[in-house]
Amino acid sequence: MSISSAYRPDPAFSRLGDSFSDPVDPADFPAAILRFWNDRWDGAVGLDGLDTDGREAHFQRFDPLPDNQPVPRAMRYHGHQFRTYNPELGDGRGFLFAQLRDDAGRLLDLATKGSGQTPWSRGGDGRLTLKGAVREVLAAEVLEALGVYTSKAFCVFETGEQLARNDEPSPTRSAVLTRLGHSHLRIGTFQRQAHEGAADRLNQLIDHAIENYYPALGNASDKPAALLEAVVAENARLAASWMAAGFVHGVLNTDNLNLTGESFDYGPWRFLPHYDPGFTAAYFDQSGLYSFGRQPEAVFWALQQLANALAVVADHPGLEDALNTFPALYRAALLEAFLARFGLASAGAEADEVLVRSFLAFMEPSGLTWEAPFHDWFCGDASAARAMTGPRAAAYSGDAFEAWRAALAAHEPVRTDRLSHASFQRSDPVTLVIDEVEACWAAIAERDDWSQFNRKIEDIRLAGKGFDLGRDRVGFRP
Repeated sequence: MSISSAYRPDPAFSRLGDSFSDPVDPADFPAAILRFWNDRWDGAVGLDGLDTDGREAHFQRFDPLPDNQPVPRAMRYHGHQFRTYNPELGDGRGFLFAQLRDDAGRLLDLATKGSGQTPWSRGGDGRLTLKGAVREVLAAEVLEALGVYTSKAFCVFETGEQLARNDEPSPTRSAVLTRLGHSHLRIGTFQRQAHEGAADRLNQLIDHAIENYYPALGNASDKPAALLEAVVAENARLAASWMAAGFVHGVLNTDNLNLTGESFDYGPWRFLPHYDPGFTAAYFDQSGLYSFGRQPEAVFWALQQLANALAVVADHPGLEDALNTFPALYRAALLEAFLARFGLASAGAEADEVLVRSFLAFMEPSGLTWEAPFHDWFCGDASAARAMTGPRAAAYSGDAFEAWRAALAAHEPVRTDRLSHASFQRSDPVTLVIDEVEACWAAIAERDDWSQFNRKIEDIRLAGKGFDLGRDRVGFRP
C-alpha cells in the first residue's frame, strides 16, 4: 500500500466540533467486491498507489486515512423537502470520511453513501442498493463529460447484503459508494443553525465556509452577504449547466444544494429523452416542482432559504442585494453554457439569446434526442456537411431549423480542432436516457455482466474528451 506526496490531509470540518456532526461507526459489511474505482481522480488526491488491500481497508471498512479524521462523521443539517421544512434531517446513510487539499490548496471531501446507520437514519437501514450506486456513477460521469461542475464517484464496493426496497424488485444487492467532492456543506447546514437560533454557530460556519471555499472574501465588511453573493453566483452557473446538459436532478431540496455550487447526490435523476420543459425525474414529484424547466426557479428558491438563515446574523439589505444578482447571472451563465456545448464564440448577448431561443423553438417539435444537435452541429456551420448527410439529416429542415441555423451562422466556431476527435467520427452521440441505464443494470442483475456498464463509461469518457468541456473552476479536473 502506498500513498503519494499528492495526498494532503486536512480534516477541517471535524475541527468545528460536535455541534455540526456526529462521530459514527461504519457498517460491518460481509463482502468487499470492488466494482468501480475512479482511476481518473485517484492520483489527484494521492491515492492512486493503494493496492487491493488498501482500497478495501479505506473504502469498504473505512479505516482512517493517515493524519485524517480518526472516525467518520455524520453531518447535521435541516432542509426544505418539496418546500416543507424538515428539522429531522442529517446524514442518514453516509458520512464525511476524510478531507484533503488539492495541489491548488482547495479543500476536497471523501464522503459516503450506503455506509450504515447514523443518528439521523430515522429508522432506515443506512444502506445503498448496488443499482443506486451504478446510477450515481453513470450520472457523475456524464455530467463531468458535459462540463457540469459535479462530484465524482470515487469508488463502489458491493457489500454482500440483500436489501428490501419498495421502489425496485427486492431483495436487491447492496453497495457502498464514496464520492470525491468540493464540499458537502449544504444550504440545510446553515438552516439548522438558524432554526436553533444558534447565532454563534452560524457565524462559526460562515467563517469556516469563507476560509475554506471563498478565501478572497476574508476581508469582506459584511461576510454573510459576501458569502451569499458568491454562493448565488456558483449556483446560478450550476443551474445553467444542468439546462444545457439536458439534466433533471429530480430532488432539489435545500439539503441537496451546497455552498460551492457543485452538483451531487444523484437519486431519481434523468437526462431528457427529448426537449420537454415539464419533464420530471422523480415519480413522486406529482406537481412537477422539480421538472426540467423549473430547475432555475428551484435553485433560486433554495438560495432564498439560505438568505433567510443568514438573516439571523446579517442585515437584510445586503442579503437582498446578493439574491437580486441571480437572474442576470443565470441568464449570462445559460448563454455561456450553450455556447460551450456548441463550440461557438459569443456574438454578443442579443445574438447569443437568439441562438438559444431559436434552438429551443426548433427542438420542441423536432423529435430529436436532446444530445443529437450538439453532436451533429458542434462548431456550427463547420459541421454542416456532416450533419446534413448524417442519419438525422431529415430532421434538419423547415422554418424553425432555418432560423436556428441562421443563428448558428452568426457565431464563429472556436473548437474546430475537436472535430477530428474520434467521438465526432461516430454517427450517433453518446446518450444516457433511462432505458440505457436500465439496460446496464439488467445485465448486472441478471448475469452479473458488467461489460455493458464498463463500455458505457468508456463511451462517456470518449465523448467528454471530444467536447473537452472540463473547466478549471476549482482546480478539479483531469
